[in-house]
Amino acid sequence: MAKRSKGIRCGSRKIMRKSPRDRGMAPITHSFINFEGGEKASVVIDSSVHGGQPHIRFQGETGTIVGKQGRAYVLEVNVGKKGKRIIVGPEHLRKQTSE
Repeated sequence: MAKRSKGIRCGSRKIMRKSPRDRGMAPITHSFINFEGGEKASVVIDSSVHGGQPHIRFQGETGTIVGKQGRAYVLEVNVGKKGKRIIVGPEHLRKQTSE
């Protein structure tokens, strides 16, 4: 028997899959979205853009923008009782609408 692979994208087949309508490269405008400090954003991983991808465990999490690092953003996310800082490219973030 071969040893089971435990890579960074392990077990992400359904989560990373795009619908047939959204297949292919993402629009270039996703790279140009600007966020301000203190703004709420949620992590929506775009599987067609490999650079700046956060770990699969942060898919769907919402957090607060803390700062910028290069062209990526530093996001403060609560996972359980812990606060974590993750570095995410702008292609993988969506602005939260205030209701």
